[in-house]
Amino acid sequence: MDERLANLLRLVIEDVIATCEPVGSQRIVDAYKLPVSSATIRNWFTELEDQGYVMQPHPSAGRIPTEKGYRTYLDELMRIKILGKRERIELERAFRLAKDEELALKSSAKVISEIIGDAMVLGLREADTYYTGLSKLFSQPEFRDWNRVINVSEVLDKLDDVLLKVRHSVYSEPTALIGGNCPFGSACGSILMTSRSGAFIGILGPVRMDYQLGFSLMHELRRLLMT
Repeated sequence: MDERLANLLRLVIEDVIATCEPVGSQRIVDAYKLPVSSATIRNWFTELEDQGYVMQPHPSAGRIPTEKGYRTYLDELMRIKILGKRERIELERAFRLAKDEELALKSSAKVISEIIGDAMVLGLREADTYYTGLSKLFSQPEFRDWNRVINVSEVLDKLDDVLLKVRHSVYSEPTALIGGNCPFGSACGSILMTSRSGAFIGILGPVRMDYQLGFSLMHELRRLLMT
């Protein structure tokens, strides 16, 4: 993908993540001060659409990313942000005040869920599953579709079985699994990590989750686990 289309795809994805709305050509030009016309952006949108990176929900709408678009963003375009001071202090305080790793992970999971607005899932021991922030997950605009809520609920009902399968893989670094690759369902995005003690840690959100913030939080948690 050439630089102009890569930059446009990154802007579209980050705008949709922030607004949960299809993004139009004029907004892209105005919001990001691009030195091209909205007509040029519409032509570039067509190229991205032809290549399968974005789609138009209906004829009068702007564009939204496809799963392929999100994957390309995660693999090639996303820039990891440095976690803000306030978030870093909150997470470190929750982690340090706990008596052991299990309590530290539970406390940290609550803080991460509050910061990012998605759910957190922990697999601490073979039969010990902990999750927090499900109300935040289901309050996301994507899950106003009742069928999606039902599908995710069905996965959560079988969470121990899902985690048993996921534990066969080791995620030594935070790893994103989204859409068709997400163990929690195709409507979801996730960032997964395995601690040195073997605990499974995951952020669970819509495919349109804030991956920049999610990765920053998980890298900070990884740092705390290793110190």
